Amino acid sequence: MREKELRFALICYGGISLAVYMHGITKEVWRLAAASRAFHERRAVDGSCAVYRDLIGAIEANSAVRLRVLTDIVAGASAGGINGIFLARALATGQSLDPLTDLWLDDADVDSLLDPDARPLSAATKFWAVPIAGWAMKKRGNVIDRTVGEAAQEEVRAKLSRFVRARWFEPPFGGEIFSGLLFDAFAAMDAGPQGPALVPDGQPVDLFVSVTDFAGHSMPLSLNSPPRVSEQEHRLILQFRRGGAPGSDLGDVPALATAARATASFPGAFPPFTLREIDRVIEKRKIAWPSRDAFLQVQLPASDEADPADRVLIDGSVLANAPFRPAIAALKQRPARREIDRRFVYIDPKPDFRSISFGKPGAAADGGEPRLPGFLSTILGALSEIPREQPIRDNVEAIEGMSRRIRRMQRVVDAMKVEVEEQVAALFGSTFFLDTPTPARLAKWRARAQEQAAARAGFAYAPYGHLKLSAVVEELVRTIDRLSPAEGEIHRANRRRALWDEVRARGLDRISGRKGAGASGDAIDFFRIHDLGFRIRRLRFLARELDAAVEATRDGRDPVCEDMRKAIFAALGLYLEREGDNWLAGLDVPVDTAPGDWIDAIAQRRDLVAADAEADILIAAGLAALPKDDRRTLLLAYLGYPFYDIATLPLLQGEGFDEFDPIKIDRISPSDATAIRTGGAAAMLKGIEFNSFGAFFSRAYRENDYLWGRLHGADRLIDIVASSVADALGADDLAATKRRAFHAILDEEEGRLPKVAGLIAELRGEIGQE
Repeated sequence: MREKELRFALICYGGISLAVYMHGITKEVWRLAAASRAFHERRAVDGSCAVYRDLIGAIEANSAVRLRVLTDIVAGASAGGINGIFLARALATGQSLDPLTDLWLDDADVDSLLDPDARPLSAATKFWAVPIAGWAMKKRGNVIDRTVGEAAQEEVRAKLSRFVRARWFEPPFGGEIFSGLLFDAFAAMDAGPQGPALVPDGQPVDLFVSVTDFAGHSMPLSLNSPPRVSEQEHRLILQFRRGGAPGSDLGDVPALATAARATASFPGAFPPFTLREIDRVIEKRKIAWPSRDAFLQVQLPASDEADPADRVLIDGSVLANAPFRPAIAALKQRPARREIDRRFVYIDPKPDFRSISFGKPGAAADGGEPRLPGFLSTILGALSEIPREQPIRDNVEAIEGMSRRIRRMQRVVDAMKVEVEEQVAALFGSTFFLDTPTPARLAKWRARAQEQAAARAGFAYAPYGHLKLSAVVEELVRTIDRLSPAEGEIHRANRRRALWDEVRARGLDRISGRKGAGASGDAIDFFRIHDLGFRIRRLRFLARELDAAVEATRDGRDPVCEDMRKAIFAALGLYLEREGDNWLAGLDVPVDTAPGDWIDAIAQRRDLVAADAEADILIAAGLAALPKDDRRTLLLAYLGYPFYDIATLPLLQGEGFDEFDPIKIDRISPSDATAIRTGGAAAMLKGIEFNSFGAFFSRAYRENDYLWGRLHGADRLIDIVASSVADALGADDLAATKRRAFHAILDEEEGRLPKVAGLIAELRGEIGQE
């Protein structure tokens, strides 16, 4: 049985009260991960989990592909940041998201969020606003009449009246109230059911939360003249990881609550956030935060404030509503013990709906010159919509650029294959492939192939070697910075410069050997003990050749090939775990350690030479079990890889990619989930009203949006899972799976959502029989 992992990097947009809708979607992402784990552990599950479990089973039965589904990267802003935080914690700990649903439905409400000091003291409070609000709400055909069910209209009118009569020129919602609700949510998760973590042991879970640094922090820039300037940077990404360092661990509840409160500090609705607010809340609740100082050091860059706890943070979606960039960077250090299908999945709750129409440019009614936006339209659009709703084209193009370089590399490799195979065959002689590939022979053959590839590359080896050297040294720089965070940008730059000075002092500034041929002895020794990237690329290449050149010749699945694949990924795991920070945790190196000592300490802890010996045993055993022709094909690929790498590493700009195949991007939104209804957010969601604050005014609104979130999540996730294994399910089977998932969700939620009983009845008719 062929094994494959479908991995999600999930990006959650901001959406204000549409957070409730996104909770429904992230709940389905969590249930899909739980179903995948249950399938492989042969455990029974119920509800939509059971549908996902059966979907994975049907894919296996129809394609002989054993699929695992997991989410290991989560990034979010504002409302999406809150949902991303809860999801990442649930994935990493095995906790349930179910306890959060009642909190969203009950507490994500204007009456719960209003600051006590902002509540109207009497019916006469701001008396002059009452008739204005009343006229707006009672005018025939008003937004409440159009969008709110008759049973909920009085609730919305009453809450909107209180909201309008709240204090003006100060945020109506309470910061400490919001922070308290966040701590209530984490407590509910802690007290709820808990199962196994939904990612394998050793698999990192990375969380990125965007916030906006109101005052900004100084970032240095290097120019020609003057040589150094600085600019104020306002974008800030808070980063967390399962098993991370103090201040950045997914188990640190006060740190996560801080990130959630800061990222959703919507300007004008909530007061700006500082850490003092969290300090007051945890003091009242008697919650300890031993890693507070570490959080300040790790997460907040140096600034002009005397105390970083006074740093003012506001909503993350002001500048980074779709934080793709940190998620892309997190593709490094991802362990892979089987084939990977990497997806970037982003949740956009209203892609085709603009919150406010201030009067867009358009043709004049009399056919004259186009109408320009007015004074207020321009100001309000610049301050509200435009920063929050910028397109993600740059991010998509960056991902496509990565995939394009990978595809280009694959084409170059395919074109080189005949010539490289001839070179390797000539190097080892015609009898070489009749020998048994023992570990000792494999080690000897590898060394000779690498030496000859360098020598035969001629002058082309020097730029390749310097590119490899740069990749290795920069990886060491990043590793040291993670193990011992720099005190600021200047410290980081000085430490990087000192590391390069040490590398040059060791004679590595001359990569080529004598007379420009091959590699120098110093370079060979350095790469032998430090070049993780080459080893990882070689094994990923071998896995691809197994698929494309060996298994492609079979009519069905061959157990011998599957054993070879397991050997390749087991060997790959030896190197990937050494690349991760967990392998280096506890490295006893003082903060003021010299660069050379850092280099040697990391080399000693990783011990790549010992890993090579273990990998040789695994690969030799897998090769020996293959038929002679297949063994020859894979040996040609494995030993010939240095020739390929010299040609292809420049195409990858010196990086290489841990996940070798092109990356795909999928969207989850009301406009894409069309199995039940079409029409996008305007046709289904209530939270889009009142500039996306709508769901804060009505429980019925929240029940509606939460239910649609679950249904849309199921609709799109089933599509995405099925697309990972081509032709495993036909259109009819896919439609039947969706109907079953929809009914399971309605069955689960019918008792909890009394305000939308009519909608549930309508949906059952639209969905049809299972």
